[in-house]
Amino acid sequence: MAAVCARHGAITRHAPGVQGRTAYNAELFCEEHSTFMAGHSKWANIQHRKGRQDEKRGKAWTRVIREIMVAARLGGGEVSANPRLRLAVEKAKAVNLPVDTVKRNIDKATGNLEGVSYEEIRYEGYGIGGAAIIVDCMTDNRVRTVAEVRHAFSKHGGNLGTEGSVAFQFRHCAQFVFAPGTSEDKVMEVALEAGAEDVVTGDDGSIEVIAPPADFEAVKAALEAAGLKPEIAEVTMRAENPIELAGEDAERMQKLLDVIEDLDDVQDVYHNATL
Repeated sequence: MAAVCARHGAITRHAPGVQGRTAYNAELFCEEHSTFMAGHSKWANIQHRKGRQDEKRGKAWTRVIREIMVAARLGGGEVSANPRLRLAVEKAKAVNLPVDTVKRNIDKATGNLEGVSYEEIRYEGYGIGGAAIIVDCMTDNRVRTVAEVRHAFSKHGGNLGTEGSVAFQFRHCAQFVFAPGTSEDKVMEVALEAGAEDVVTGDDGSIEVIAPPADFEAVKAALEAAGLKPEIAEVTMRAENPIELAGEDAERMQKLLDVIEDLDDVQDVYHNATL
């Protein structure tokens, strides 16, 4: 089996010692730079996304703080009565944001302290090969943000679309993803009983649980109580019709996504490209 390395465009082959499909979907070995690249699979793409997020930890605090402020402003500063704020506080704990910082920004958002007011804006557009992209932002200056997002799209081969131009290609849902090797029967039994809508097992052995956004906490609690810890647990925009990009197109798409993600006002980027 051969493929094209998205980084160098080099022809790749199975890594030495790897025969056929492994639990992680046959790793490929790029002969040009002697490193491993993952095959095109759900699990490989999830691991790649997590790696990109880890590289951007410097922005994590800023993004979480903005999410906390918007959640508190819209739903109040009482964590127990505000599901969105509870999720934001969980994200804050995950990136080791100090408790004092969390409280201070909740107070700012609810008017107990003076602070900046952020608003949510969503942009939709097209990337390389017509791939659909959704960009969620939080900003205190709408004019600045749209100019930066439009520039990122146009400079790197994309096009900023109009509201609703690509959103129909995504599903707003709670998503939980488990590593290959997790018991499918156990996940299915617990998840469906807790209110999940669907359980999907990938060719690579990964398991994906999909639930209504409002049931995120209930499903997560049930899974964890059963000893099932997902690699990813989030409320997201899930691509319904992924398209596969390879070689130069994949490299250009990744560059576009990196530039968009690096914009100060960007909170989340969703797309339907398999890289």
